[in-house]
Amino acid sequence: MNLIKQLRERTSAPIKEVKSALVDSNWDIESAQKELRKRGIVLASKKASRTAAEGLLALAQNDRKAAVIELNCETDFVARNEIFQYLAVSLAKVALLVDGTRQPSGALHVEPELFEELKINFHHPKLSGERTVQNAITEVAAMMGENVKLRRGFAMSAPSYGILSTYLHTSPQPGVGRIAGLLSLEVEDQNASVDALQHVGSELAMHVVAAKPLFLTKDDVSTEAMESEREILKSQAESTGKPQMAVEKMVEGRLRKYFEEVVLMEQKFVVNDTLNVKTLLNNLSKEVGSPVKVGSFLRVEVGEGLQRLESSNTGEPLAQAA
Repeated sequence: MNLIKQLRERTSAPIKEVKSALVDSNWDIESAQKELRKRGIVLASKKASRTAAEGLLALAQNDRKAAVIELNCETDFVARNEIFQYLAVSLAKVALLVDGTRQPSGALHVEPELFEELKINFHHPKLSGERTVQNAITEVAAMMGENVKLRRGFAMSAPSYGILSTYLHTSPQPGVGRIAGLLSLEVEDQNASVDALQHVGSELAMHVVAAKPLFLTKDDVSTEAMESEREILKSQAESTGKPQMAVEKMVEGRLRKYFEEVVLMEQKFVVNDTLNVKTLLNNLSKEVGSPVKVGSFLRVEVGEGLQRLESSNTGEPLAQAA
């Protein structure tokens, strides 16, 4: 029943179809979800799954680096609490000082264990003085009467030449929100106009939050992801009963659409959908007189991956980064 409930929440498919897919997949939830997509039952493949956890992201930034942490709690009521938000912002500032594990994307994965024992000074009427990060979390949890957990952290360094932009969505106060976008723009000429870069960088950080890209370029799409998507699209096309040649054309057309949905450089720019991100950067390069490219990007959302974590008992997801 628990697997049926989880798959229902992921897909919004009817219970009968969910159970059938799970049985056919030997109760493997990932295979069952893929099977439902093949049948065309999933209502929206890009629809975000409902998550079990509440909480906030907190973002801190200096001249050379930005860091974002996720602090979880049990209810939205606690997430809106001023002390909880103060703790989250304090932890993000600590994350700026920690050296994380570098990902292929260029972003750093900052494991909570790296700074839970660090001591910091708090300056809040209800949380003041020096204490370790873990003790502060435990104290706030006792105040709130809920389980409070520092789930994960990420950091991104500014490029040698260029800018680092950030954006927080659903932000009740500066420094906290529910979705974060981080993006670096690299430029070859160190004398290029910083103002132009910052304007476009800010819009692209917002774009990352809104458009949910998974990859930077088409070349970054893994063979596994490509073959999985092609298999799903082929099953959908074959169900139309059309000739094989028509099926192949349908698959190729839908693959192009897939790239436009998940590849940052191929996506339509959310601020001006008459051009894609690749064209936007080409125009910016002409404006500043030097080639400009996205160095890396990162999208983090409160609670993402928690349902998968519960069902598969795998490690923490590393957000959407490229």
